[in-house]
Amino acid sequence: MNAATDLSAHVSHWAACRAFGVARSSFYRRRRPREGKSMVLADRRRVPRRLTSQERAVVVDALNAERFADSSPAQVYATLLDEGSYLCSISTMYRILRQVRQVRERRDQLRRPNYTKPELLATAPNQVWSWDITKLRGPSKWMFFQLYVILDIFSRYVVGWLVADRESEALAVELIEQTCGKQGIRPGELTIHADRGSSMTSKSVAFLLADLGVEKTHSRPHVSNDNPYSESQFKTMKYRPEFPARFVALEEARAFCRTFFSWYNSEHRHSGIGLLTPETVHYGRGPAMTEQRAGVLMSAFHARPERFVRGIPRPPAQPTAAWINPPVGPLFDELFGSNDRAAAIIDPTGTVVSAVSN
Repeated sequence: MNAATDLSAHVSHWAACRAFGVARSSFYRRRRPREGKSMVLADRRRVPRRLTSQERAVVVDALNAERFADSSPAQVYATLLDEGSYLCSISTMYRILRQVRQVRERRDQLRRPNYTKPELLATAPNQVWSWDITKLRGPSKWMFFQLYVILDIFSRYVVGWLVADRESEALAVELIEQTCGKQGIRPGELTIHADRGSSMTSKSVAFLLADLGVEKTHSRPHVSNDNPYSESQFKTMKYRPEFPARFVALEEARAFCRTFFSWYNSEHRHSGIGLLTPETVHYGRGPAMTEQRAGVLMSAFHARPERFVRGIPRPPAQPTAAWINPPVGPLFDELFGSNDRAAAIIDPTGTVVSAVSN
């Protein structure tokens, strides 16, 4: 190994390894001393066949020549060969162009902006609402009714909804305004989150929210995880056994939703809020209900302690915070505690999103 190292100062590494029968992987590993877990790479020696800086400059000048302004590297390569000149291969031309940042689409392309990932936190009801619109199948093919739903992400309480035969920004304005009035929303205390549908991003809705002193945020395009609470609530509704395949009329759809949302708010034990009902959490009765459940479990423990091998049972705790895209890292654990991370899940891309199980 040492002899190969000495010889490599005069010939290529490949030739030195071949002369002494040394594996190149072992040779390179020997030349890279370890510092902790990282590897310090040795200075790479120049490959004899690599183009010099002067030759690279000649290639760039040739590709940038006025007569080749509309020619691809392959055409430049062929033209120079026909003229009796060879500079380098086609792949080398592309590699040099990439290094000088001259390989790009020449036509004007739509360049989408980098949308900011929304990070929303609710520690009490009426701090963050999520709203969305879903389609309900009508009596015939391609006929749909539009269901508007506004959901409080902390309590999962449906604060407002309506069913219409069309999607309209005017109906969205009316629903939001009435819901804010019913919940007694004051300026500066509420954020409404939605996706980027036409009604959600309309000027009428934006002007209304500005007048009410309500902040608005939007999901990133094609990112369903940015609006998980509304999507989960729609799934809960459409997976109910009584949900019909089609609604015969608009009034039937409204009657179904009236019954469903009454059950969802006041009877549905939601796993995301400690198996409490959204109405219980929204109106501040969650701690009392959890304490009552703890008393029942304590009585059961004292009656038959041998049945509880893990000690005194505890009821599911009500989360102290609800997130849309919580920050990841030690700052999150320091501010909110590692236990609150149980209220979050990680999607396949590694993005952390709030848990929305039902």
